[in-house]
Amino acid sequence: MAKNEGQIVIKKYANRRLYNTGTSTYVTLDDLAEMVKKGEEFTVQDAKSGEDITHSVLTQIIFEQESKTGNTLLPISFLRQLIGYYGDQMQMVVPSFLEHSMRAFTEQQTQMREQINRAFGETPLGKNLQLPMQMVEEQVRRNTEMFQQAMQMFSPFMKPPAKESRRPEAKDIDELKEQLRAMQSKLDSL
Repeated sequence: MAKNEGQIVIKKYANRRLYNTGTSTYVTLDDLAEMVKKGEEFTVQDAKSGEDITHSVLTQIIFEQESKTGNTLLPISFLRQLIGYYGDQMQMVVPSFLEHSMRAFTEQQTQMREQINRAFGETPLGKNLQLPMQMVEEQVRRNTEMFQQAMQMFSPFMKPPAKESRRPEAKDIDELKEQLRAMQSKLDSL
């Protein structure tokens, strides 16, 4: 298999076809999406120039997934906020914050699944049980608020969120910690 430092190399040709050098086959964006879901590392290179175009291809996959399934992961308000950071002094902070947030979310998701499996095992209920949407929505709301507050700490001249314009205080952080402990207790009891 032709790999680039342990990663599969996908070549994108001028006719928009994608060629997996690891399997010597042509692939589609759907195939690349499946590779991502399986955790397979790959880079996408322009076949003519050799330029790394992985970012734009992954963005294209997200665009297609968002438009074809109707189940959007990126709410309009989030997209608007994200666009607002382009060209802003905070633009450099956003990628690492989002990466850290997604890593933490993935770890929490794994822990929740493990706790559900311990509680319900391989029963039909255990396989189909999903966490109540209220808990997930509440956590997303809290994460969004924390993100907005963190951005304000880095940029005091930034326009404050509509609801609240103050910086997080120690009592707010303690309150968030207590809410996280309560949520963890609820998950442990499942």
